[in-house]
Amino acid sequence: MVTSAVTSTAVSSPPPLSPATGDSEQLLRQRAALNADDPDRARLRNRIIEANLPMAGRLARRYTGRGESYDDLAQVGALGLIKAVDGYDGSRGVPFAAYAVPTILGGIRKHFRDTAWAIRVPRAAQELGAQVPEARGRLAQQHGRQPTDRELADDLEVTVTQLGAAVAAFGVYRLASLNEPRPGADGTDRRTLSGAADAGYTTVDDHLTLRLLLAALPPRERRILTMRFYGDLTQAQIATRVGLSQMHVSRLLSRSLAQLRAGMLR
Repeated sequence: MVTSAVTSTAVSSPPPLSPATGDSEQLLRQRAALNADDPDRARLRNRIIEANLPMAGRLARRYTGRGESYDDLAQVGALGLIKAVDGYDGSRGVPFAAYAVPTILGGIRKHFRDTAWAIRVPRAAQELGAQVPEARGRLAQQHGRQPTDRELADDLEVTVTQLGAAVAAFGVYRLASLNEPRPGADGTDRRTLSGAADAGYTTVDDHLTLRLLLAALPPRERRILTMRFYGDLTQAQIATRVGLSQMHVSRLLSRSLAQLRAGMLR
């Protein structure tokens, strides 16, 4: 865990700091004045991070209830804080908090964009989808009814197509479990809606292959096979109709079937 790693590396001196921004900026100035190879730089860095971890936690807590646990968001916030400490430049005259807060929030938002979605969705669709609920509620209050897609798209300054894509994208933020009961289905889970391999496709493939193999047989052999398996005639009846001995018909059937069987196994 990031927070525990930071805590374990903290030193016992100097005495603990309060998380006040002024203390952090004082330590940052002290750290910036040290040489790059001075071991006190790492100690000061840990002190600054520890002092501001509560702030990172408060910022992460804003985003709870959106499908991600607070512990995960706190870790992302701590990483954003570390990035802010390492990237802060006091010579620009910007307060540390003014630099750290956007950095931490940006890291948390990036976490939602890049890792929290069940399916990867373009950033533009994510950001537009996040604006839809607020805009829909605001327009509903103004008009006394739910806004149309055109009204909503005009308010957000996008096309109806872009609005539809953004709304559909938000539907895949969290995919429903196959074990989750379907609404109004008396407890029947979603697996009942999932597809399965249709054995009929294999039958179609076999039929098409066999059709080509039959077409390659001599006409007499095709006629004998038709009378035997479609006309349900005995070998003696076939022999009478084609003017051959029953033994000859038996040999032709065996040879034709072996040829077809070999062709189906290729």
